[in-house]
Amino acid sequence: MSILAILVVFLPFLGFLLAGSLGEKLGDQFSQGITCGLMGLSTIFAGYLFLQLGLHEETLLVPLFTWIHVEFFEVSWQLQLDSLSYVMMAVVTLVSWIVHIYSIGYMKGDPGFPRFMAYLSLFTFFMLMLVTASNLLQMFFGWEGVGLCSYLLIGYWYDRDSANAAAIKAFLVNRVGDVGFILGVLTLFVIFGTLDFTAIFELVDAHQNDTFTFLNGQYHALTLASFLFFIGAMGKSAQIGLHTWLPDAMEAPTPVSALIHAATMVTAGVFLIVRISPILEYAPLAREFITLIGAATALMAATIACVQNDIKRIIAYSTCSQLGYMFMAAGLSGYSAAMFHLTTHAFFKALLFLGAGSVIHAMSDEYNIQKMGGIWKYVPVTYVVMWIGSLALAGIPFFAGFYSKDMIMEVDWVSYLPVGKVAFAIGFAAAILTAFYSWRLLILTFNGTPRADEAVMGHIHEAPLIMLFPLVLLAMGSLFSGSLLYELFVGEETPFWGSAIFVLPEDDVITAAHHVYNWVHWSPTVAALLGIGIAYLLYMYQSSWPEKLSTTFKGIYTFLWNKWYFDALYQWLFVDPSFKLGKFLWEEGDQEAIDGLGPDGLAALSVASGGLLCRLQTGYVYHYAFGMIIGLVLMIGWYFWV
Repeated sequence: MSILAILVVFLPFLGFLLAGSLGEKLGDQFSQGITCGLMGLSTIFAGYLFLQLGLHEETLLVPLFTWIHVEFFEVSWQLQLDSLSYVMMAVVTLVSWIVHIYSIGYMKGDPGFPRFMAYLSLFTFFMLMLVTASNLLQMFFGWEGVGLCSYLLIGYWYDRDSANAAAIKAFLVNRVGDVGFILGVLTLFVIFGTLDFTAIFELVDAHQNDTFTFLNGQYHALTLASFLFFIGAMGKSAQIGLHTWLPDAMEAPTPVSALIHAATMVTAGVFLIVRISPILEYAPLAREFITLIGAATALMAATIACVQNDIKRIIAYSTCSQLGYMFMAAGLSGYSAAMFHLTTHAFFKALLFLGAGSVIHAMSDEYNIQKMGGIWKYVPVTYVVMWIGSLALAGIPFFAGFYSKDMIMEVDWVSYLPVGKVAFAIGFAAAILTAFYSWRLLILTFNGTPRADEAVMGHIHEAPLIMLFPLVLLAMGSLFSGSLLYELFVGEETPFWGSAIFVLPEDDVITAAHHVYNWVHWSPTVAALLGIGIAYLLYMYQSSWPEKLSTTFKGIYTFLWNKWYFDALYQWLFVDPSFKLGKFLWEEGDQEAIDGLGPDGLAALSVASGGLLCRLQTGYVYHYAFGMIIGLVLMIGWYFWV
């Protein structure tokens, strides 16, 4: 089993090495064959480990080597395999393998195809390193690795200025969150004297009342560490305030959007919060903050998605909103509910992104849903799978999202924390908006009269089989993953998570969630039906109303269209002052001070002094004789003076 675990993690890295080094020489078929083949093997092995060990709640530690050993500080590199790791390994490898296959058709003919496939495999390797880490430093290695790969993949089309800007933005915003992660690691090391998860979690109870001096103040140590780690999670999982990179990341090729924004990078923050559940359980203030931020993100992103027209950006804001749901659950101690939604979300969100890629492929690279319409008969398979993905996202019975979103809403209702009811109300409102923007996208994209140019309509065609096969696989997951995994993940007496998740007895919201009122249980469905009904009313039967509403409520519409002005605010607060400071330091500091007094100043002085000396070289002998006499007089005068 240890060998299989090592293969799961390192086979994608081998694919990266082979495709990256030999891909250009041996061609596209070699790159796609080697990366998809090795990724497929990794997926099979991960599934086998999940079935053989994960379902039997077995924990496995696979030591590899000692990474750092300096006096009292030692960090070993080993794989920690428990319920959390098995779930993440299975989800990450499966979605990544599907995206690899889809990319064969979507990226066909791209001159950088081997590089693209190599990047996908490298990204998967770093994500697997993150979820199998046995200590915080090893996790940080994977954490930064996926950040690096996201930069490379978002900026894959580096000849586009918009792609370069989006890649830089994603990299910088994530660095803000990473500062919190690093400080959290240092805080825990000061408290526990180790970075190993097992050792830390064994000592949490003994250190639950420790205080920590930070910024000239005394703080509860575990609460401070929890806040710091959540700042890191906010950056990686695009929570409100650090979310602005996620929609711009749509500049990446569509398979990248599906991989990064479905089951991998953006869920790393959720995984981190669930992994440190033994710490969070003793930090209720931090958990309330996590819940409120998650709720605010769910609502904020859903409102913005309602007015967007870029098909990929709508789905990107949907990802942001659904991540908010996961943090709502985790903040209220519903860690298993958060992981359940993470798993189901991976299937239907990857399906929606890849389905959108199929639409874009059919529409000759058109992204604007206002320029589509009436195409369902030309792309029937894509139409059906987009319906399935949207039904799962909206939480319609009995699709995957229904089970996981329903559990989160129930957790919100039964939570003992004061913010629980607030989260429930916001979650209900966000559920209405989720269904609304999902059906707005479906109706404007596939139904009604065609709004595209005749040239575009004349070339609409269904995607090739190599792109449809992944869509069908993801559609199956969107249909059945919720019902199949419900009892295992969030059943009332499930032992599945074992020691991987820690919840204090008084915070056992999962058990309480199975005994809520019926109206609480069905509230997500009611919210979804309301949203769908409003979308049909506005875009199928009263199609003139949306424009009238945007004019009547112009202030609100403009606020949402400008994405709550977060980008404008950051441009004013950080970007413009940074450019002005940089320009000042360049002109006044570099050019005037450093160059002016340094190289340029010395060069100018040399030229000036050289010009002065040149004036003495006249070519007349009596001038030289006169100069010699003056020199002789000066020397004799100096001699007598001394």
